[in-house]
Amino acid sequence: MKPAPFNTLPGDPLPLARAFWLRADDGVRLRAAHWPAGGATGTVLLFPGRTEYVEKYAETAADLNGAGFEVLSIDWRGQGMSDRLQANVRPGHIGSFADYQRDVVELVVAAQELDLPRPWHLLAHSMGGTIGLAALEAGLPVDSVAFSAPMWGIDLRGVPEWLALGLATALSRLGRGGHPAPRAGGEESFVLLDPFHDNLLTHDGRRWGRLVAEAAAWPDISVGGASNDWLREAILECRRIAALPSPALPALIALGDAERIVSSPAIRARAARWPGAALLELAECRHEPMLERDPVRSRFLESVVAHFSAATDQR
Repeated sequence: MKPAPFNTLPGDPLPLARAFWLRADDGVRLRAAHWPAGGATGTVLLFPGRTEYVEKYAETAADLNGAGFEVLSIDWRGQGMSDRLQANVRPGHIGSFADYQRDVVELVVAAQELDLPRPWHLLAHSMGGTIGLAALEAGLPVDSVAFSAPMWGIDLRGVPEWLALGLATALSRLGRGGHPAPRAGGEESFVLLDPFHDNLLTHDGRRWGRLVAEAAAWPDISVGGASNDWLREAILECRRIAALPSPALPALIALGDAERIVSSPAIRARAARWPGAALLELAECRHEPMLERDPVRSRFLESVVAHFSAATDQR
């Protein structure tokens, strides 16, 4: 595992993370980051969402370190510092959602090579929840799972799913699969375009400002709107995993009352048929519990730590 860069903004303390390169079996280079913790009693595998990068989770990783967990995360293929998948690197793009499982395999191999302390737990946000549920189906070796606004369906803002899928498929067949999907926001990072008062992620002005500063300072690791291929594959993958049985693992599933990116009905439906799952409903919360105002964020993270600790105690 060769060292990789880990970005900071002016005035930031030295990073606690060690970043390094991985290589998937199809040759795609991936960036991962490990936040160690002395005397840790377990490890959190942190699966980010679409558009994201490991630096975004530095604050959360530090909190998890303080609670006694090491943290390992990744830039999914097509975003962050991992290899982009087409000549135009701006749209968020994927050819098949199954390819993300190649990245999961390399992250697990890295966790084994680093001899990260057991038990392992999964914390997955948004698209990471799609990838995470599929990884659990494939046997991801974790003892418990926590989901933050998991993308088990997409809020298409009034557009029927069949229409969105048909349009994305048609545009892909016309050679526009790698272009931003209609209403997906173009090629620019949305945090540089959206006003704070109307953003879909957080009510916290300071943390929103941090996202804006990162997007401006690190343009090479940001991406724009989802491509037509990504949208097609995401809808198909959400349909596929909706038919899967729920894993026999303790699960915590968090959903904000102001969610407008992923499908709240799909989250509620999965939570209702996951034996032993707890649905954590968060008031005054948009899409990002880990970036919300301190009372909401603290409630979420305290619930996650308690959930992981209970699974550790039951070993």
